[in-house]
Amino acid sequence: MANQNAPIPNCIDIENAFGLIEKHINRTPVLTSRSVNAMLGCSVYLKCENFQRVGAFKFRGATHAILRLNPNEAKCGVITHSSGNHAAAMALAASQRGIPAYIVMPENAPEIKKKAVTGYGGIITFCPPTQADREQTMLRIKSQTGATFIHPYDNFNVICGQGTAALELMQQEPKLDVVIAPIGGGGLLSGTATYIKGRFPHVKVYGAEPKNADDAFRSLRDRTIYPSVKPQTIADGLLTSLSPLTYTILSQHCNGILTVSEQSIIDAMRMVWERMKIIIEPSSAVPVAAIMENAELFRNLRVGVIISGGNVDLNHLPWQG
Repeated sequence: MANQNAPIPNCIDIENAFGLIEKHINRTPVLTSRSVNAMLGCSVYLKCENFQRVGAFKFRGATHAILRLNPNEAKCGVITHSSGNHAAAMALAASQRGIPAYIVMPENAPEIKKKAVTGYGGIITFCPPTQADREQTMLRIKSQTGATFIHPYDNFNVICGQGTAALELMQQEPKLDVVIAPIGGGGLLSGTATYIKGRFPHVKVYGAEPKNADDAFRSLRDRTIYPSVKPQTIADGLLTSLSPLTYTILSQHCNGILTVSEQSIIDAMRMVWERMKIIIEPSSAVPVAAIMENAELFRNLRVGVIISGGNVDLNHLPWQG
């Protein structure tokens, strides 16, 4: 499905994206905590995309991709396959432009996600929970409707939109030494690294990934794209593998991928809930866990963390036995 000859975004593309979407998105806060800083041994600045519309950074990329459609493309609507935040983001962004959003979801998707997509006006088609079924179902509906496919991360305009979170972060805290973002398919980290390295080349950029879903770490280490095969992690937003586009960007701009244990993810998530009183999802806790597990790497530095989202099933919290 990926286009290996896709153009590579630069920091100017991300600044242009910000100009287009600024009035449609929330400018999310950057929060810090003295007690968390003391526990981690560095100054941590959380860019709280859990306060973004649909509760996740994904709304930035979806909004940008949909606003870039020309009138002929837009009238037929958009289509994607997703069981998570991208689906909700696409549904809301499409409804704001007044166009249909066709969402292919696996039949075992969480009820809370199904309700969110329906609530934002998305038109759901369910399919068996395999990648092949998702893609085949999407192609069938695309041929019937003429809708434009918008990939969750292997898409130039989506990556540019996601990079606007880092742009805002640097406006709010311009003297950071390091920025960390979680990585699944790599859209958020690609946009983050592209903007930071383009405008602040001295700032280091790391991705953070569960050890149990470390395909991005291995892909960049071995210079080949490994698929994500049945990863077992509570960070359910980080289950996808890199695409040719995100792999290319991260190979150029990322300082490394830090992997963390499941227990560290739980500990980091609980610490942010308890100490900062903000709800973050397990995927958002992964970069905080990376600071916990690599204390010497970050000691006394100013560290920006992109908190990717806050969509949590409150009936199944990871520290509840």
